Amino acid sequence: MRDCEADEEFSSFVAGHSASLLRHAYLLTGCAADAEELLQDTLERVYLSWDRVIQRGMPLAYTRAALARNHVSRWRRLTRRRATEQRTLLDRSVARGERGDTFTARAEERDAMWSLLATLPPRQRVVLVLRFYEDLPERAIAEALAVSVGTVKSQLSRGLATLRTQHALADRPLQEELR
Repeated sequence: MRDCEADEEFSSFVAGHSASLLRHAYLLTGCAADAEELLQDTLERVYLSWDRVIQRGMPLAYTRAALARNHVSRWRRLTRRRATEQRTLLDRSVARGERGDTFTARAEERDAMWSLLATLPPRQRVVLVLRFYEDLPERAIAEALAVSVGTVKSQLSRGLATLRTQHALADRPLQEELR
């Protein structure tokens, strides 16, 4: 049975860091509902091992790493259906070449980028999110994912190359239409 002090400590941790952790989960998933579910599931797991987490120190770093690992595990269990659906939506919007005001254009760009990110393998996506959205250095990413710095660098390189290629392919019909 857990003692009340550990429960209070965990509750205080969640109250103090839930907004930051939810943003982190959103950046990993790209969907608010999925982010909430991922965070809830991860916090349940962290709670079960809270005594060990506190003994090791740095509970926020541990929880962020747990979020990333939990996301990768979930991603592996899911089918590719969601990525296929998002790619189809992206193809339709690019084919229509819809243009709107600046806000709409930015929203479309953001949605297109999330669609492209969704097509990446899970590890590449996690590494890109940790590097460019969380602004973590390569060494911190390697520690969080329990991989070497070289693996982080190769995943970054491959992920960016894939995004560049897919972005160029997605923009080609729009560029031709604008000429």
